[in-house]
Amino acid sequence: MTDEYKTIAGTGEGYYTEKRSKFLAFAHHVETVDEVKQLLAEYRKKYYDARHVCYAYMLGADRADYRANDDGEPSSTAGKPILGQVNANELTDILIVVVRYYGGVNLGTSGLIVAYREAAADAVAHCQVETRQVEEIVTYTFAYPMMNDVMRIVKEMAPRIVSQTYDNTCEIRLAIRKSEADTLKSKLAKISFE
Repeated sequence: MTDEYKTIAGTGEGYYTEKRSKFLAFAHHVETVDEVKQLLAEYRKKYYDARHVCYAYMLGADRADYRANDDGEPSSTAGKPILGQVNANELTDILIVVVRYYGGVNLGTSGLIVAYREAAADAVAHCQVETRQVEEIVTYTFAYPMMNDVMRIVKEMAPRIVSQTYDNTCEIRLAIRKSEADTLKSKLAKISFE
């Protein structure tokens, strides 16, 4: 597994129209299923008069938690093409919602697939894509006289300091790129035996 993943910063909007049907697409950075549910509830409330509110999301750096929903459209004509755009752009921690206003003319399954795919693609195109790193939190407890050695390693490896407490027993919590976590742990462990 790589220790980097791509996601979007903030939100992006897209639009597609076909035979008077309007497809409004919204892409959001999300990190939990609860955020997804909250956003879906807001869209259903805001666009209460729309025929369909279809969506797809993917969560986690390993991209294992995902779902696609057709919201009453024929099976696999809405959620799957939306999720296809998430996969095509190798994104995660993202929710794409596509709201459809029916224009009175049926598009057929291939027309629906194209419409949902294009609306989702337009929303992603209006997002800022970021590459982020998967971090691991390393907690290290040490005696105060070891402070200089610990700080030398922190300066050398440049992890992000999450929290630190200094007392008779000190504790430091460091966030570091997952691929470098074992190196940091072994360097800290060596101090204990010096």
